[in-house]
Amino acid sequence: MKYSFGGRVRYSEIGENGLLTLPGVLNYFQDCSTFQSEEVGLGISVLKDWKRFWVLSAWQVIVERYPAMGEEIRTSTWAYGFRGFMGFRNFTMDTADGERLAYANTFWTYIHAENGFPVKLTERDTTAYGIEEKLDMDYAPRKIALPEEMEKKEYFLIVKHHIDTNHHVNNGQYVQMAMELLPDDFRISQMRAEYKKAALLGDMVVPYIHIEEKKCTVLLCDEAQKPYAVVEFQ
Repeated sequence: MKYSFGGRVRYSEIGENGLLTLPGVLNYFQDCSTFQSEEVGLGISVLKDWKRFWVLSAWQVIVERYPAMGEEIRTSTWAYGFRGFMGFRNFTMDTADGERLAYANTFWTYIHAENGFPVKLTERDTTAYGIEEKLDMDYAPRKIALPEEMEKKEYFLIVKHHIDTNHHVNNGQYVQMAMELLPDDFRISQMRAEYKKAALLGDMVVPYIHIEEKKCTVLLCDEAQKPYAVVEFQ
């Protein structure tokens, strides 16, 4: 089942260039999947009763054009497969005239809330979503290769505004953290993110970065150098 919702780019969602930011695109995609879950009866309150929740394991987001403030946009999502404890989902963002602005592939993991471990999906968890055809795009691998040498940057603390309803750092927040390290003139046309473990309130994040001509890789670790997330920008 494909789910879509329309809207206009708000002033609160744009950057200093007047265009929707990459985190804004991610928020539209996340909201779209959340709206679909609520629509089909598998929303936050239902999963809470079941002691289950979904976590995003990996993103691949390609942006053809960032829409400007006031532009009408339509965001869509659909599941294209389930396997074991994993779900696979595509996203698109289009103008009112049908111009493709951005699109994405995502990997999701179904988690048991009491122990934090992945739990096998059943028909109860997936049937309402249905299965749609996989989006025609150039799919990157889920795992991101790390450069051999990376520069360590100043550490920072996880605070309350980083935390979501699952009581850990929202996946979009990691991307925002990584973007803070990019050169000012770096224009993002593709973002990939691989999530390793959840950061919690009060945790310390130690970032590392490797910059090439057209690619930047950011590693976000804890103080023991165990990774929270890897984010690659092109």
